[in-house]
Amino acid sequence: MPAPAAPIIAKWIDYFQCEFKISKNRATKLGDYRHPFKDKGHKISVNNDLNPYAFLVTTVHEFAHLLTWNDHKHKAKPHGTEWKNNFKRMMNPFFEIQVFPQDIYQTIVNYLDNPAASSCTDLTLARALKKYDTHLSTSRVEELPLHAVFTLKDGRKFEKGERIRKRYRCVCLDNGNTYLFNPLAEVLLATGT
Repeated sequence: MPAPAAPIIAKWIDYFQCEFKISKNRATKLGDYRHPFKDKGHKISVNNDLNPYAFLVTTVHEFAHLLTWNDHKHKAKPHGTEWKNNFKRMMNPFFEIQVFPQDIYQTIVNYLDNPAASSCTDLTLARALKKYDTHLSTSRVEELPLHAVFTLKDGRKFEKGERIRKRYRCVCLDNGNTYLFNPLAEVLLATGT
């Protein structure tokens, strides 16, 4: 995370007596919050492959879950009004110390009008955060031309098809099945295309 943000996060970890873990990359989520159960306390994990700004936004997202749990237990929806208010409030210290570049700051301010369950589902915020990624050996599906062939990390090959509302319809060349891809899904352009 950006260095000026670390002391604030450290205070939160200490104050809430939270187990904070930096996890290996998980394809299905950027971070996770687990409420106390039996003799175990709060647990937050954040993926280790995020750029500093995405790491911080994800961390604040998970701490907003923790605060919402402390205030409401099971009575609040995971990404309901209570969580949204806590997320907005918990972002303020980072705005005050101007930890974000102007483009990300403005995008987050717009996002805070109605935060989504994940920063990935808000394509504008996800794009702004991804601009600061350093591992650029991959391409995003939205960047590929129509009918381009690409592969996933597991080796499956796909052909990019038309955009259907928010996602791209792509055909798996290995089995003929059709899948919908998020425009920001990171893929490898197949060699020879």
